Amino acid sequence: MFNLMLKPAGARCNLRCTYCYYLGKQRLYGGAREVMSDELLERLTRDYINCQPTSEVLFTWHGGEPLLRPLSFYRRALAMQQRYADGRRIINCIQTNGTLLTDDWCRFLRDNDFLVGISIDGPQAEHDAFRTDKNGQPSFSGVMRGIELLNQYGVQWNGLAAVNRLNARRPLGFYHFFRRIGCRYLQFTPVVERTVRDEAGERLAAVEEDHSVARLADYSVTPEQWGAFCCTIFDEWLRRDVGHVFIQLFDATLANWVGAPPGVCTLARTCGHTAAVEWNGDLYPCDHFVFPQYHLGNIADQPLQDMMSSGRQQSFSRMKTAALPSQCRHCRYLFACNGECPRNRFCQTEGGEPGLNYLCAGYHRFFAHVAPYMDYMAAELAAHRPPSNIMGALRKGVLSL
Repeated sequence: MFNLMLKPAGARCNLRCTYCYYLGKQRLYGGAREVMSDELLERLTRDYINCQPTSEVLFTWHGGEPLLRPLSFYRRALAMQQRYADGRRIINCIQTNGTLLTDDWCRFLRDNDFLVGISIDGPQAEHDAFRTDKNGQPSFSGVMRGIELLNQYGVQWNGLAAVNRLNARRPLGFYHFFRRIGCRYLQFTPVVERTVRDEAGERLAAVEEDHSVARLADYSVTPEQWGAFCCTIFDEWLRRDVGHVFIQLFDATLANWVGAPPGVCTLARTCGHTAAVEWNGDLYPCDHFVFPQYHLGNIADQPLQDMMSSGRQQSFSRMKTAALPSQCRHCRYLFACNGECPRNRFCQTEGGEPGLNYLCAGYHRFFAHVAPYMDYMAAELAAHRPPSNIMGALRKGVLSL
């Protein structure tokens, strides 16, 4: 089984976020107009649904900014989904910066049960520092207008925040902001980007490019910041929000603690479960590996199932475990981390072995910090009791922070 991340508008976006890892993918297509055709959409819809062995099929619309395609495109997409569903339940998610949301969009999203992911990086000053439009104008007010519309129409939404060197400095302010705006489902992703300058200008580095020629972008979060950020928010969440606010990193960590699938690829044992499909049908094993050397083929030329089960894709999937340095293999928290995302493995171990994750020290601090609380929540789950019981244990002094 696999999922797809669909890019109906390619890398096009109405914003120009400083740390965006996808905007530069437009270079792959030489300035072509990035628009998924109806013919391609139908083939993709049919083949993707037919590949799935389950009764539910998830369509994830991503970008760039997928709201650059009109509502009529998504109405056609839904009609095609129903044409080929053959009794399966179709679930749609869409990731947006929120600034293009309107009443019509929100009615459509509500009426068709879309789950909406909103990119927002915390309070206004931190958000606007890196998330601006092409003229350098801030986007926070536009995003908040979009969130207000979603709330007005009763559309379910999640917050997706990029944690960078600026907003990582104030973890409690960051977390309290999301609580104030009523966000109950929160995903925060560490910003780690390297850049390389070549004859075409500055571009993002691929994972295999040597660290000696790739410069760490100055907006990247440091390992120390990441560890402190995660620990601080975890403690605040543990005191009063377990079972009320759902934070992807914490949920995935608990899943690994009990031996269940973590639900997020970065902490899973293998990669490649969610492939990216570009506007023209080009298929890549992962949204973060849209580089020519990882191209799997095009759905207009090859069956989707064949590409996703190809030796090349399987090798990519196994790479996550196969390329782990010995330091990781002997780490007590390997089960929880699994080396995190391979795109961040550009450092060396203390013994000089390549392949260490840049964020290793931060993750190690986080897992060591949460271990006793994860043990407690895992025991509650094993006894068929809710993990949220840990808040009562803290209040009674059975556990302490």
